[in-house]
Amino acid sequence: MEGKGLIQVYTGDGKGKTTASIGQAIRAKGHNFKVCFVYFFKNLQDFTYGEVEILKGLGIEVVNFVPQHPHFYKNIPPEGVREKCLKALESIKEIFEKGYHMLILDEILIALRDKFLKEHEILELLDKKPGALEIILTGRGATKKIIHRADLVTEMKKIKHPFHRGVKERRGIEY
Repeated sequence: MEGKGLIQVYTGDGKGKTTASIGQAIRAKGHNFKVCFVYFFKNLQDFTYGEVEILKGLGIEVVNFVPQHPHFYKNIPPEGVREKCLKALESIKEIFEKGYHMLILDEILIALRDKFLKEHEILELLDKKPGALEIILTGRGATKKIIHRADLVTEMKKIKHPFHRGVKERRGIEY
């Protein structure tokens, strides 16, 4: 990979944040970049996400931190989620040392929005990022300081969504 790695943010209430980051991961891997895709709040053990096996098959490392969010798992105490998020940040710092060209932190901004991580903790993580590492943060709730720190910010805006007509999640489309 050439040059300085930038910070990208995909945020907003519209569909496509994870999908865009998957596209970036595939594009990077197509140029033989070393890519790691980190999921927050997606339970890869209990649910099938169509892209996971494809990413792994392409040689992209897939890591799953904090798979359960209290919104969906009512028996999960929020304090435990914060502790797991903090441990995830420490693990991400270890991932920094593995020579990746691209690192996607999918839904890390949900951890910020829901106060499992503090803004300064994510900003400090970004301060520690290796210079050549391209890092992508996704999720609703990017703060002004995160947006200011990023080099590229895309806001996915929901105009219309079939969920509002009662259409349920569809395998191969939403997951």
